[in-house]
Amino acid sequence: MSREFLRHALATLAYRAGKTLRGVGDEFGTYKADPSSRTPAEILAHLGDLLDWALSIAKGKQEWHNSPALPWADGVARFHTALAAFDDYLASDEPVAVPLEKIFQGAIADSLTHTGQLAMLRRMSGNRMKGENYYRADIAIGRVGQEQSAPKLEFD
Repeated sequence: MSREFLRHALATLAYRAGKTLRGVGDEFGTYKADPSSRTPAEILAHLGDLLDWALSIAKGKQEWHNSPALPWADGVARFHTALAAFDDYLASDEPVAVPLEKIFQGAIADSLTHTGQLAMLRRMSGNRMKGENYYRADIAIGRVGQEQSAPKLEFD
């Protein structure tokens, strides 16, 4: 796996998560599907932790933190900041301490799974979003912020 491929995976995560995170507010962040389940804001905090962890692994100084849930807009900003920090590192000439496949199979694959959980929770909470043909999405390496391209083909 190349750095460029992993950066494309991060851009894909930014696009898919961005769609899931937009258009909802703090009330969605506190939604509980079940008394024992995590809230969307807690899952979002975990996503930020996963990306911080991935960066620490890449730097050869593996560290894990359990961050508290933030108000929705702050959690979204933290997620994109963590994505950008990791993407910036991968774009640099700094060495990566472990095989990129290990980072993908851990933090990035887990992040994609949690993005799907958030999409499902949106529907359950009444905050439905349109499906999309992600194959047609305009995803660009390095575009990991909140600003993403408009969907090319959505459906109900």
